[in-house]
Amino acid sequence: MKAVVIRQYGPAEVLRYEDVEQPKLEPMQLLVKVRASSVNPVDWKIRQGMLSLISGSKFPKILGFDVAGDVVAVGSGVTHFKPGDAIYGSTSFPGGGYAEFAAIPENLAAFKPTNLSYEEAAAVPLAALTALQALRNEGNIQTGQNVLINGAAGGVGVFAVQIAKALGAVVTGVSSTKNLDLVKSLGADRVIDYTQQDFVEDTAQYDIIFDAVGKRSLSQTKRVLKSKGIYITTLPSPEVFLEGVLTAFLPGQKAKFILQKPNTQDLVYLKELIETGKIRVVIDRTYPLQEVAAAHAYSESERAAGKIVLAQPVVDIAVSS
Repeated sequence: MKAVVIRQYGPAEVLRYEDVEQPKLEPMQLLVKVRASSVNPVDWKIRQGMLSLISGSKFPKILGFDVAGDVVAVGSGVTHFKPGDAIYGSTSFPGGGYAEFAAIPENLAAFKPTNLSYEEAAAVPLAALTALQALRNEGNIQTGQNVLINGAAGGVGVFAVQIAKALGAVVTGVSSTKNLDLVKSLGADRVIDYTQQDFVEDTAQYDIIFDAVGKRSLSQTKRVLKSKGIYITTLPSPEVFLEGVLTAFLPGQKAKFILQKPNTQDLVYLKELIETGKIRVVIDRTYPLQEVAAAHAYSESERAAGKIVLAQPVVDIAVSS
């Protein structure tokens, strides 16, 4: 099969489109013909070697956590899917989605939302699960709470704004000037242009601050966080880790970071929100899989509004039982 592989850590040029062996199917996995995947910052952080303590030194590696496609075969222990099913979901660490075929654990997959294309569906899993689990699991979001999303136009932020609204919050979105209208269209009750105003100098107070771009810390935001408010970030920096440990055992404000845990149940929940029109997918750019290096470079620029998708041509496939 064709896949994008890396044989060493380094810049975008280490991404190579090559022929590799098709993944071997384990009992609890689905073999999926990948129609689309997406680029997340964790992909290029792995590629650069920033996560080498976790990703290790074994090469070649196929990156990519998000997958949307069609099941072509199932492992002997699979009970909920069959060949021909259209699914979306996540690969296991460190990836595997940048390929013609991917092996997806059954418990990390769900049926694709019926109102989404494969490209749109591939934009959902990692980013939307991060937003959902941050707000619901870590933030314990409640109806009527004031929630601020920093990075509201980013890959995670666009889902966070919509999920917070779906869960009944009053949402303030922080973005650049050019993305204010987008953030408003996603349902934000209020927007802050960070090029004109630093949200930590605002007069409002928030129950939850979700830093979807990992740019701040509790110490920097505590002035605008309510006395029992929760600061959540996507970047587990040493400062945030220390703040999290200290605040876990003390009353008052809390600092937390989110490490999303892919699972079928949450993908099904997101599917319901999508099919009922409570979440829409925002795609900034779509690249052919062969142009993944350009997609990584664009992601690293931090200019994307919404998600960056990698698409593959639709061809007829044979399915096996």
